[in-house]
Amino acid sequence: MKAGPAGKCYIESALRKRLLLTALALALPAAAAVSKVVAVDLDRVIHPITVDILSHAIEQAQREGAEILLVRLNTPGGLFEATRQIVEKILASPVPVVTFVTPSGGRAASAGFFILQAGDAAAMAAGTNTGAASPVLLGGEMDKVMREKVQSDAAAFMRSIVAKRGRNAALAEKAVLESRSFTDREALENKLIDLVVRDEADLLAQLDGREISRFDGRKLKLSLARPVVINYERSLREQILAAIADPNIALVLLVLGALGVYVEFSSPGLIAPGVIGGILVLLGLSALSVLPINWVGVALLVLAVILFILEAKFASHGILGAGGAIAMVLGALLLVESPVPEMRIRLPVAVGLALPFAIITSFLVTLVVRARMQKVATGVAGMVGEVGLAYTALSPAGKVFVHGEYWDAVSTEPVEAGAPVRVLEVRGLSLKVEPARQNTGG
Repeated sequence: MKAGPAGKCYIESALRKRLLLTALALALPAAAAVSKVVAVDLDRVIHPITVDILSHAIEQAQREGAEILLVRLNTPGGLFEATRQIVEKILASPVPVVTFVTPSGGRAASAGFFILQAGDAAAMAAGTNTGAASPVLLGGEMDKVMREKVQSDAAAFMRSIVAKRGRNAALAEKAVLESRSFTDREALENKLIDLVVRDEADLLAQLDGREISRFDGRKLKLSLARPVVINYERSLREQILAAIADPNIALVLLVLGALGVYVEFSSPGLIAPGVIGGILVLLGLSALSVLPINWVGVALLVLAVILFILEAKFASHGILGAGGAIAMVLGALLLVESPVPEMRIRLPVAVGLALPFAIITSFLVTLVVRARMQKVATGVAGMVGEVGLAYTALSPAGKVFVHGEYWDAVSTEPVEAGAPVRVLEVRGLSLKVEPARQNTGG
């Protein structure tokens, strides 16, 4: 049975639709091959705010259905408790985490080595280094027993991470116990990491199709043929807290805040210096609160303020002011005790704060002291010691003309009209006066 013209058109139309559907079906896998990669930078000292940043990055990666979370590392280390929390979050992440030491010349030292080992895949760019993960007590020296306890705990923590990742647990432990450090090639050859790459693009290319083992033992094959990298954008809160986490910035905020509060106390009613100063002081203290504070440094800063005040009250020819500036510089340098240079206050910052603060504080204190030492020149109290004229004869009572006003007055001695008199005391609405004798030269 042959189909008529209408039947042929129907068949051709059906074939075209089927071909179109087939083409769409073939195109869908290509579109689905695009893989999202959320990337977050941990490029400063490891700090409590770093924990929040990583936690929010994991949440974003999960929310957007990312194939992996890429953690870019370039850190000298940091606080061990914050490091432990970061490692816990990486191990529990529902999204695979790839830790990557970058750029070339960067490092993942101390705390960074723990974070590097926590990744489902660990990679380093050529020319980077890692290791030196021996724990150090911030704010003091450890005795032998305490050091052994701390190192043993940190070493066990490292073994628990590395062994599950199938890496070299024995050598990783030496990075903790012996502060061993490794170049990118040494780390790869000794199975401390999985890849050494040229750059991020090379890393994603080598990860495509690679099978990784999650911390819970599950196997997962990565699909990164067409990766789209989405950089994690820090919130305003995270940007502010990350900035003031630097002890140098925290000290600047604290000093400026203290200066603002002092201005408000010395000149009540200005309001703005007190409000801004109070905010800056609280921000500075919040940043310094998590750092190891040396109380000798605090005492030197207090001594510096005392010396500035004394300089304004006593004529020391600048000796007290210079001593205050030196005490402030030393106090700033000793304020934070840390083996990590990035967590200490730098000399240029200490000097740059101490000198202007010394000059401004001494100037303000001098103004206040001088104002309080000046004789009152207004009101009733301001009339004592003033010289006027006897409007009438005083014997002893009469009237005087002082400060452009006529007053009832009582004199200690008889005074003729028109003679000068000096005010000794104000008694209600009358004055007690005496003759104002002029000194004559002989």
